Amino acid sequence: MLWQGNRALRRFSTGQVYFKNKLKVALIGQSLFGQEVYSHLCKEGHRVVGVFTVPDKDGKADPLALAAEKNGTPVFKFPRWRVKGKTIKEVAEAYRSVGAELNVLPFCTQFIPMDVIDSPKHGSIIYHPSVLPRHRGASAINWTLIMGDKKAGFSVFWADDGLDTGPILLQRSCDVEPNDTVDALYNRFLFPEGIKAMVEAVQLIADGKAPRIPQSEEAATYEGIQKKENAEISWDQSAEALHNWIRGHDKVPGAWTEINGQVVTFYGSSLLNSSIPPGEPLEIKGAKKPGLVTKSGLVLFGNDGKALMVRNLQFEDGKMIPASQYFSAGETSVVELTAEEVKVAETIKVIWAGILSNVPVIEDSTDFFKSGASSMDVVRLVEEIRQKCGGLQLQNEDVYMATKFEDFIQKVVRKLRGEDQEAELVVDYVSKEVNEMTVKMPYQCFINGQFTDADDGKTYDTINPTDGSTICKVSYASLVDVDKAVAAAKDAFENGEWGRMNARERGILMYRLADLLEENQEELATIEALDSGAVYTLALKTHIGMSVQTFRYFAGWCDKIQGSTIPINQARPNRNLTFTRKEPLGVCAIIIPWNYPLMMLAWKSAACLAAGNTLVLKPAQVTPLTALKFAELSVKAGFPKGVINIIPGSGSIAGQRLSEHPDIRKLGFTGSTLIGKQIMKSCAVSNLKKVSLELGGKSPLIIFSDCELDKAVRMGMGAVFFNKGENCIAAGRLFVEESIHDEFVTRVVEEIKKMKIGDPLDRSTDHGPQNHKAHLEKLLQYCEAGVKEGATLVYGGRRVQRPGFFMEPTVFTDVEDHMYLAKEESFGPIMVISKFQNGDIDGVLQRANNTEYGLASGVFTRDINKAMYVSEKLEAGTVFINTYNKTDVAAPFGGVKQSGFGKDLGEEALNEYLKTKTVTLEY
Repeated sequence: MLWQGNRALRRFSTGQVYFKNKLKVALIGQSLFGQEVYSHLCKEGHRVVGVFTVPDKDGKADPLALAAEKNGTPVFKFPRWRVKGKTIKEVAEAYRSVGAELNVLPFCTQFIPMDVIDSPKHGSIIYHPSVLPRHRGASAINWTLIMGDKKAGFSVFWADDGLDTGPILLQRSCDVEPNDTVDALYNRFLFPEGIKAMVEAVQLIADGKAPRIPQSEEAATYEGIQKKENAEISWDQSAEALHNWIRGHDKVPGAWTEINGQVVTFYGSSLLNSSIPPGEPLEIKGAKKPGLVTKSGLVLFGNDGKALMVRNLQFEDGKMIPASQYFSAGETSVVELTAEEVKVAETIKVIWAGILSNVPVIEDSTDFFKSGASSMDVVRLVEEIRQKCGGLQLQNEDVYMATKFEDFIQKVVRKLRGEDQEAELVVDYVSKEVNEMTVKMPYQCFINGQFTDADDGKTYDTINPTDGSTICKVSYASLVDVDKAVAAAKDAFENGEWGRMNARERGILMYRLADLLEENQEELATIEALDSGAVYTLALKTHIGMSVQTFRYFAGWCDKIQGSTIPINQARPNRNLTFTRKEPLGVCAIIIPWNYPLMMLAWKSAACLAAGNTLVLKPAQVTPLTALKFAELSVKAGFPKGVINIIPGSGSIAGQRLSEHPDIRKLGFTGSTLIGKQIMKSCAVSNLKKVSLELGGKSPLIIFSDCELDKAVRMGMGAVFFNKGENCIAAGRLFVEESIHDEFVTRVVEEIKKMKIGDPLDRSTDHGPQNHKAHLEKLLQYCEAGVKEGATLVYGGRRVQRPGFFMEPTVFTDVEDHMYLAKEESFGPIMVISKFQNGDIDGVLQRANNTEYGLASGVFTRDINKAMYVSEKLEAGTVFINTYNKTDVAAPFGGVKQSGFGKDLGEEALNEYLKTKTVTLEY
């Protein structure tokens, strides 16, 4: 009774599903989709009274049958339901015996008689993978892509005696991405959302709320089943039409053509939006222009002169190869196995035998797929090999490209020996002649040691703030790309060379990377000027120069990270030894801002790598280019694949996914306080990952009358206008002692008038454009708010009348403590000046600390006692005395209060990327 009472209470308190209307359901169909619908219906409290599925194939039961049998649900496996147009009596009787109130057909390849369809109280519902009435028929997903539809989706409809013509119960749709394949569309939307929709439809029927909306015949289309014989490519079409035809047949039945007298099937098509890479011509039957075999794949041309690229080719014997290897496909010799490799081969043979249970003996000629394996078996094979063969990491494509056991073992052995690695990094650059040099900029995601387009093919424009022109299109990372990058970083940490590398070797790689940054500093500084608007001379010295110093500094720390020995109370009569170990955390995510794109990357990633972690870094969406160039240089330095991954894109998609990802153990973020709070919340809710945050600031700079005024003016201007004011520690508010206030303001304005505003690549330019248009508009609104509140606009406050996003250096005085200008950060070239009474040290300190921010601060005075007193009382992570902006790679940097926590730079930064383990032994 106690157990029953607890069960009743549990249902009452947590399970509202138990009080909804529920149905007795017959599930008719097959596949993983059918299995998931079955599981979710059971979970929601519906009673599946019978499962009707296909007979076992090659001794293997359908996934739906396996799940139902495991759950004790009656399972029926009929090869057919009718003969010569009539329902088989025994089949009909078996069906009626379960007493179903509703038939659910999630995916069914059999013809179900109408007397069975109409038999239940509520009839039958069917899932169809198109937005009916468009694409009726069995190859609906294929035709959605073949026809170039911009929208895809599915329908749940009431079965009738027509072909996909019954009334609609519900529909869902999604956008078709430029490089979607059948598999991509199915896995991203049709499969997961279809499962939810089927369960929702059943509940609507149970509640008596399910609509029956007649289908219109006006927009109806019907296309036949796509088979291999009618999937041949017709070449007299545009590149987009060719791409749609190929992806619409990927992976089944496969679009094909004839090359050198042999049928070749194409997989992995994508539109080529960049320049045509060099390659070797390949004659293709029927094509007016030869294809090009390049390092990235096979380039094909449409009749409109545009191009597409195919990644993989399959021959008539079933062998699949990377398209880039077409001319070298037959050159690979058979390798002799060592004794250790023979053991690996035997282990893999056992794994094959477990999957292909219907095959009596695994022989060299055994074909994985011809023996009955499916795509789910590919996943199992890859994961089981990883588990049982010392962490050996294969890709799904490795199985598709070596389907026979003998070929598969050869591929595994080459991977073990490292012989299958790319000879060189393939980079598809955007090149520009600028600043008296050729600048070569990668623009794709960098994942697992390779530059690659975003999974869904999306791109965005990165803009030159000097004139508002588009520099290039950059890959826009999707959730899939983030997950791939994290998986690559996780594998590199747990199974790769990086995790086995000793600390000194890590340091050598980092020194080598610092050298490469220095060797390429002119190109990097030019890219920084183009992408962020940084003045070239400043970019050369600070943006790039400090990045080089940072990597060199932390390279030196690699072999000096150590724990300590701790004396503890002995467990007498035994003795104890206790010591600590400093260990890397694992996969770290780094999200950086747009004001110092490369330098912020260096500040965080150098400490992260020195500690032995792997990383996934998301640069700011508006300034991705130096981060991608950095990725290229990291490969040249010899960093193993997967250690460094760069994913350009938006914070709302890529950044949010990083903060939520369960495999990330640390996230370092520099940016706004608002976003920092959101990241901290997501990190806590997901897996309580470690976080360090460098957030907003409103740094006070106090200038006393006993200062060296010339220096205070010069450095006060640098405190505000350095890097166009786009500086996290910029002096957000200057407090100037009353007796020197007017002279200070006069001198500042005089100096501003001498500043040259212009092209950041001009060596004489002092002040470049703001980083992006939205930021410029925000700064202008900031100035308008100041004027409205009564602050005095002494100079500037306007946009410079020229192309690009230029703003005049600006000075406000008479700023009172309650004003918006006194409280909020501008992050731009706006000097906000307030007076304080002569000699009122404690009063000005109180005003300076009256903020929720605490990143940096400064004081100018000749009185050392006053300076030390003020530095002690200022609530900030950094205090500058008679200087400003003086940061160094050895000095820790970070904020307090709502400016964040954790440190960049210095030894303390290493602790942000390390964990301490205590070890106690008895002897």
